[in-house]
Amino acid sequence: MNADTLMLGFPEYADQTERLAQATGLPFSVLDIHHFPDGESKVTLPGILPEQIVLVRSLDHPNDKLIELILAAAGARKLGAKKLCLVAPYLCYMRQDKAFHAGEVVSQPIIGACLAAHFDALLTVDAHLHRIHSLSDAVPVDPAINLTATDPMAHFLQNNVEAPFLVGPDGESEQWVAAIASHFGFDYAVAEKQRLGDREVKISMPDCGFAGRNLVLVDDVASTGKTLLEAASLLQAHDPASISVLVTHALFVDNALRELYDAGVTNIWSCDAIPHPTNAVSLAGLLAGELKSFL
Repeated sequence: MNADTLMLGFPEYADQTERLAQATGLPFSVLDIHHFPDGESKVTLPGILPEQIVLVRSLDHPNDKLIELILAAAGARKLGAKKLCLVAPYLCYMRQDKAFHAGEVVSQPIIGACLAAHFDALLTVDAHLHRIHSLSDAVPVDPAINLTATDPMAHFLQNNVEAPFLVGPDGESEQWVAAIASHFGFDYAVAEKQRLGDREVKISMPDCGFAGRNLVLVDDVASTGKTLLEAASLLQAHDPASISVLVTHALFVDNALRELYDAGVTNIWSCDAIPHPTNAVSLAGLLAGELKSFL
């Protein structure tokens, strides 16, 4: 790894950045962000920078974060940085890749081009890609790497749940469920989902012998949690030993957590891609392994 490298984190992501820095053996520093009364941000970098910089920030709730990230990247170039790598464990605006109605702005290529204008490399985890298969098609940099968190998630379940039975709440989750299950030969099943709106879904659950099993609902991202909630409610009728939830990206907006617990979910776990009280699976080792390969 290039010794002339510094990792820079943002205040809300300082703990994750420190863990990643330790895993890679890189020095790190946390940027200073000041918010003015009018909502503008002042970003302060270290006064002296090496030629290679790794900026680490997860881009959930992205609109303010993107502006500060661009300011930091542009400022680093001014201070002499030659190569900028972005580690964004949660990458925003990836799902909007097609206009379904006249006048809709397709945000994926716009945000992708913006990031590519400021960064030379990108590393993310379980990006929410629909109609494209390569992250570089959305963010044209080389390398543009979309890792999956299935390995650390599988090891977490192996160490914390007795004979877990994985359940995907919809067809889109099948790739994650199958990949996690393959590590240790876990049983798994996948439900079917019909989306009726942003906050309303209908689930049909296969009958796969759920009774008495430790069921784990697995997905890449939980935002409103309505899909997981509907799935958990249906699974209760099968008299399982327990129901848990494990996701890569934990948003859980509004009362999503409380509703899941009220529905009989015992445990709610997530990777630390997005800082959240449910964080239980560190991605530092996964990210460090890939980061070392191209720095």
